[in-house]
Amino acid sequence: MSVGTNIHTYFDGRWHKGDVPVMQAADHGAWLGTTVFDGARFFAGRAPDLVPHCARVNRSAEALMIKPTVSTDDMVEMVREGLKNYGAEDAVYIRPMYWAIHGDDTAIVPRGDETGFAISLEQIPMAPADAAATLGLTRFRRPVMEDNVVNAKAGCLYPNNARMLAEVRARGFSNALVADAMGNVAETATANIFMVRDGEVFTPIANGTFLAGITRARHIANMKADGIVLHEKVLTFDDFHHADEVFMTGNMSKITPVKALEDTTYQVGPMARRLREMYWDWAASEPL
Repeated sequence: MSVGTNIHTYFDGRWHKGDVPVMQAADHGAWLGTTVFDGARFFAGRAPDLVPHCARVNRSAEALMIKPTVSTDDMVEMVREGLKNYGAEDAVYIRPMYWAIHGDDTAIVPRGDETGFAISLEQIPMAPADAAATLGLTRFRRPVMEDNVVNAKAGCLYPNNARMLAEVRARGFSNALVADAMGNVAETATANIFMVRDGEVFTPIANGTFLAGITRARHIANMKADGIVLHEKVLTFDDFHHADEVFMTGNMSKITPVKALEDTTYQVGPMARRLREMYWDWAASEPL
């Protein structure tokens, strides 16, 4: 099911208008879950960090034992060609994806002799500047490398995220603050997480249980360039309850302030507003 509108699909060597079928029932990815994807954004006539998003989907494929078949440069050109179907003021979600087609003689291990590839472009508005989230706690945790492919942006990881969201939404929260295997804060169910205390910014150090996102890295680079003190370290839930400000970062919305964690409330603070302005200024400087 699509989330947005005005969909265009790259498949089988060309662009198609609409949400066209790309996978068959017997494909390895369809029944054994060997699918990977990435997500970039087009807005205000720019597609910031498109290259690293296209490069990451190839790394994700390799992590899931799928053979990537499109170079980063070629994928970027395909996306740019597809974006000609949209206006400069349209906001588009850019989703390149791979899936395995065949398995080995056990059917379980994907074979590298044929790989499915598609790109989906969906028109999805950017979140309004005043959007804010509320976070609840969940009993579900992020997996580790020993039991899942946490080094890939893989479809098979998302049912775990979905049950996190379902659990906290049933209690009235919009997202979940999630622990790693050791019980420390990892991220939310959909995005990386930051907190502010005494004017300094803190974020969980990447420990292999979650993807340290491309948008996360961009905000960190912007903060360092602006002289903002940033700490990547182990953080507890108690740390977040005592924070002055909390916000999420991710590709879909870029930055989202948090106004509550369970019974703890926060003001939508100056750091999130400052970082949002910095990100939009940086994005405007990117080439078309």
